[in-house]
Amino acid sequence: MLDWNTLLWHGALLALLFAGVVLLVARRAPRLFLVRGEVPPDIFAAAAPLNAAEQAQSTRVMGVLMAILVGGTLYSTYTFAQHSGVGYGVLFLHALLIQLSITTFDLIFIDWLVLNTLTPAWSVFAGTEGLPGYKEYSFHAKVHLKLLPRQLLGAAAIAGIALLLARLV
Repeated sequence: MLDWNTLLWHGALLALLFAGVVLLVARRAPRLFLVRGEVPPDIFAAAAPLNAAEQAQSTRVMGVLMAILVGGTLYSTYTFAQHSGVGYGVLFLHALLIQLSITTFDLIFIDWLVLNTLTPAWSVFAGTEGLPGYKEYSFHAKVHLKLLPRQLLGAAAIAGIALLLARLV
């Protein structure tokens, strides 16, 4: 059986950590998020491309965000497996719900509220001011929907690893 307290607590903490890193980086170096497929096409086409240093920094930032998403989900699922003794199916569901907590919070809070609704000046790339992509809510929803198959596979792998680790330790 799922432990809803752990799910809510870990999901909220990881979502806030993920969003905090995104906002911190976005405030200091928003161009690091100028990645094809992550930014509406009109904005991506109008913005100056990332230089080599920005590309390297962007890759590091994405690595940190993936570490929070994958590592945090693995930690949460492993600790749940250790204390609960549940099987693979429940661990899979736990891992999936943790990932969905993080990415859904990112969609609603970062993408829709901050970027689409508020659109602070620091989030607008030079030369792209006023483009319709900044108000295109459906773009971000589609990006998140495209992540779902990867999240399903990731949750499956994480559940298996957590179950194996819990049984070995």
